Amino acid sequence: MKILILGAGRVGSSLASTLSREEYEVSIVDLNKDKLLRLQEDCDLAIEIGHASHPSTLKKAGADSETIVLAVTNSDECNITSCQIAKSKFNVKKTICRLSDSSYLESLEAFGENNIDIPIGPENEVTEHLVDLIKHPGAEQIESFANGALKVVSVKAKKDGMLVNRELKSIKSDMPETETFVPAIYRKGKPLIPDGKTIIKENDEIYFLAAEGDIDGVVQEMRLQDTSSSRIMIIGGEKKIGYKLAKSLEEDYKIKIIDPNKDRCEDLSRRLNRTIVLNGSGSDEELLKSENIENIDIFCALTSDDETNIMSAFLAKKLGAKKTIIIVNNYTYINILPKNFVDIALSPQRLTVSMVLQHLAKGDVPQEVIFKMQSGAEAIEGIIHKNKFTENFFNKPISEMPLPENCVLAAVIREDKIFMHSKDLLLKPGDRIIVFILGKTEKEKIQNLFLKD
Repeated sequence: MKILILGAGRVGSSLASTLSREEYEVSIVDLNKDKLLRLQEDCDLAIEIGHASHPSTLKKAGADSETIVLAVTNSDECNITSCQIAKSKFNVKKTICRLSDSSYLESLEAFGENNIDIPIGPENEVTEHLVDLIKHPGAEQIESFANGALKVVSVKAKKDGMLVNRELKSIKSDMPETETFVPAIYRKGKPLIPDGKTIIKENDEIYFLAAEGDIDGVVQEMRLQDTSSSRIMIIGGEKKIGYKLAKSLEEDYKIKIIDPNKDRCEDLSRRLNRTIVLNGSGSDEELLKSENIENIDIFCALTSDDETNIMSAFLAKKLGAKKTIIIVNNYTYINILPKNFVDIALSPQRLTVSMVLQHLAKGDVPQEVIFKMQSGAEAIEGIIHKNKFTENFFNKPISEMPLPENCVLAAVIREDKIFMHSKDLLLKPGDRIIVFILGKTEKEKIQNLFLKD
């Protein structure tokens, strides 16, 4: 499959690195020669120096009817124009277009019929993730599967958790009415596939599956968590994420939003009903103290500047905020942020790469999510069809279906029923399965299960 990536920024570079490892035929376009050469040293791909929306650049990069274009530059306007030219002049197979400003998503028909096949809006995705994390204290990542019926959640085990220093199977006796499954644990950064006798240890990073209503109960098994969060402070209104988050939560929480731009503050005041809007800086110690930062349950730093978000969170924690959540655009910061100051760092880059990969997957794949970009941890939800790879697996126990190394079958969804502990369940055509991948594996073998004959 030919992939043409437009833009070698953080998202484009991550996609180039990921896709070149999966044996796609990858080309990438950017104006920055040095950045392209560094990518070419590390990845098996072709490079083209030039403007992403210029027809001659697209031609030199090999755009044709077999090409899938990923327009992921930092400019929405450039991405839109690139898709229009790629479709009208080169008749490319598919266009996937990143649109940071969600207002463009409401006007796709204005850009020409079928010029943008798949719009990707990380702004909405980030907001939805923030809402989930605020509603479920203690969870560090939450991803939806099976049309929202099932969540994959990560939580860090703490010494006060009821299951810590006990066998994993004890969760069944603690919560006999709750259906949950743990496909993976990361211990000191290394993955392991647990069984019922695995002892849960403090600081284990545990991934579990559960219905939305069961998330908080399972989290409590891993760490005692105060669920009475009611006061939220948001830093940054220049991105629509801050406004959307406040709008989503203001009926149920006490919200304050701080922004340095006076005009923007006046606009936010008009559009928000119950949120208190303050003109100032999130790193202004006196302002935070005057607004009783020590009583804030969750402090969210959501500006477009990583350093501002990090330093604001440091200050807020120092002054007594109970929990901090920040947006980090540079994924390399994720693993070096001190957890005693930043509780959760959410990466729009990771979410965008996941959304793109989902639309590139071979076969019938409704959902694909990357959890750890560096180690390759991810989960894939796919629908099993009868084909030459699967025809011998049907009407046999699902546990007999071979999966490649570092893969775990986490759940089966059949119509409206979810099975998480059913090794003897007989596989049927049309079953949805969720496969958790802990590291390097032969991903094509998984995708072959989802191919239509």
